[in-house]
Amino acid sequence: MKKSFRLEDLDCANCAAKMEAAINKLPGVNKATVSFMAQKLILDAEDDRFDEILAAAKKEISKVEKDCRVLD
Repeated sequence: MKKSFRLEDLDCANCAAKMEAAINKLPGVNKATVSFMAQKLILDAEDDRFDEILAAAKKEISKVEKDCRVLD
């Protein structure tokens, strides 16, 4: 399943790159893209575990930038 989410308060391109690298290492993630310019997360992950993987991705995002939120 592939879904797109808006990001709020993503402050720098370097942070976006760190988030993308961390999310791509999560089990079940096929591909994740974090765009600083578009303020967007595109997550392609296993269908049956998507909600669980999204929750883990949100944790990774907050580790890099604690004020950044994923808008569902």
